[in-house]
Amino acid sequence: MSTYVYGITAAAHPDLPEGMDGVGDPPRRVRVLTEGELAVLVSEAPEGLRPKRRDLLAHQNVLAEAGGGGCVLPMRFGSVAPDDATVTGVLAERADHYRERLRTLDGKVEYNVKASHVEEAVLHRVMSENAELRALAEANRQAGGGSYESRLRLGEMVAGAVRVREAEDAVEIRQALEPEAAAVSVGPESTGWLTNVSFLVDQGSVVAFLAGVERLRNSHPHLELSVNGPLPPYSFVEPGPAEPAASVIGGVQGGQE
Repeated sequence: MSTYVYGITAAAHPDLPEGMDGVGDPPRRVRVLTEGELAVLVSEAPEGLRPKRRDLLAHQNVLAEAGGGGCVLPMRFGSVAPDDATVTGVLAERADHYRERLRTLDGKVEYNVKASHVEEAVLHRVMSENAELRALAEANRQAGGGSYESRLRLGEMVAGAVRVREAEDAVEIRQALEPEAAAVSVGPESTGWLTNVSFLVDQGSVVAFLAGVERLRNSHPHLELSVNGPLPPYSFVEPGPAEPAASVIGGVQGGQE
């Protein structure tokens, strides 16, 4: 039977939630495996696991219960190893790394920020910033709409200006929020977002970080900002974008961000 992995913590962590229910239908019982100074929360891995709401919530609940008593390195939903021995072997092999991450991430949470453009507002902004665009648009208006070639040129210029604005806004968002963050992890690019970035924030800096988000909203009305958090620090378990505990622990990804 393969082993489902929820998170890694210190063996001395108080009140680990051994015996609570985890993912699966029926839910699999959560167990605690220890290896030296480390412990890992696991259960049997259900067959055919998919990121359904019930199982996503079960995964998050195990992490929340464990996180109430101290730092836990969260694994992403769907992290599965062949068996318990493989999991404890990974803990032994990467013990120094996990101990360092537990020290670094203690008392910190993750906020994921995604941004997109409000179409009408960003068009107004790029037109106001570009005299050439305004001149061409006015010439087309006076010409009753302008020729096909002129309209095409205007459309291409506007699209190019919006792309430039997207890149500039992505940089401005990161620069505005980074001062209140202990670390930053840039997420994968996807359609619909001009930026997708996670910030590691000390719990004592959360109010200041969220105030920074509100300042961005007020100063950049052409941006739609989506903030998800506080989250377990999924994106900071590894030095780069977070992956499962090691190549031998993998599975369905999704559900946290």
